[in-house]
Amino acid sequence: MTSNINLPRIMRIGAEASRMLPATLKELGLSRPLLVSDAFIVSLGWLETLEQQLDKEGIFHRRFTGVVPDPTTDAIYAGLAVLRENDHDCVVALGGGSTIDSAKAIAAMARRDQPIRHYKVPQTLDDGLPIIAIPTTAGTGSETTRVAVITDTETQEKMLCMGLGLMPVAALVDFELTMTMPLRLTADTGIDSLCHALEAYVSRKANPFTDTIALASMSAIAKHLPTACKEPDNREAREAMMLAATQGGIAFSNASVTLIHGMSRPIGALFHVPHGMSNAMLLPDISAWSISGAPARYATCARAMQLAQASDSDELANQKLVAGLRQLCADLQVPTPASFGISKAQWHDAIPTMAQQALDSGSPNNNPLIPDAAQIASLYQTVWGS
Repeated sequence: MTSNINLPRIMRIGAEASRMLPATLKELGLSRPLLVSDAFIVSLGWLETLEQQLDKEGIFHRRFTGVVPDPTTDAIYAGLAVLRENDHDCVVALGGGSTIDSAKAIAAMARRDQPIRHYKVPQTLDDGLPIIAIPTTAGTGSETTRVAVITDTETQEKMLCMGLGLMPVAALVDFELTMTMPLRLTADTGIDSLCHALEAYVSRKANPFTDTIALASMSAIAKHLPTACKEPDNREAREAMMLAATQGGIAFSNASVTLIHGMSRPIGALFHVPHGMSNAMLLPDISAWSISGAPARYATCARAMQLAQASDSDELANQKLVAGLRQLCADLQVPTPASFGISKAQWHDAIPTMAQQALDSGSPNNNPLIPDAAQIASLYQTVWGS
């Protein structure tokens, strides 16, 4: 079987990579970027630093800083209005996953008139303005994916959008931008990366190219995420986590996520749980349920994460995997839906909607064990009781 692999045209990885935006624009023949960011990045002075680099080279630019967490269609339309005020030839994202996804949607919708919901999966967005991504968190891997997740303001559906028009042409991956990440963000985005790698490896669309990258990502996250949380100034851990996040993005973008992400998006949309946190809420239980569909693959994940020995049977390795994932979530103080503040009645009432939205995303069909709506509903109940 032939695997379809898509990557950014240019990737610059390492300290000070974010300072190479002017050179990257010139290399790509681009000269009028719209800079997309959020209020927090503005408060840190990072957007101004980027603008100073562009000013020094005489590169025209404007900014849109109306990005919101879990980006909404309203925010995208606001960004499109700014884009259309000037003759921009590309979009530059400086921020975390929400910012990069917002920039992707703005770029892909630049010359489209239909509502964004018209282009959600199974439709595709296969062209748009060039995108340059400068991630500031070690988590989503969005700088290397042809995926964006946008919440429909009217329906509150967290829509999955896909297509080559969402793939950045360049990614400037500078781990130094993650040194100020607080504990909760470090933990949540780190587990998000772990989900990307693990799901890519067990996905029905896994392939030899993504397998090696996914295993490398898992191994690094298991080793360095606890350190990055406990020692935020540890450059070795931060650098390793940033690379692992990028690798996780490459892996899942070319092999697909599975049931965890499928069930996670509705939780984020309906209850405003941060994306990485909602993945973490699901990770142990959904992995435990799915193992019977690919026991050897899950056992390999356990060994890559140093949770099991090479001599362990697959069955024992998988027991250790689930136990290790539960312990990781406990160590990083991942809340349950209840401790996050969602009432049992709210959760129960939302289950039919969440189950249907999870199925509609298509991600569960990539899972080693493919669930139906009733099984997804039961799993949501299990997660509540965990």
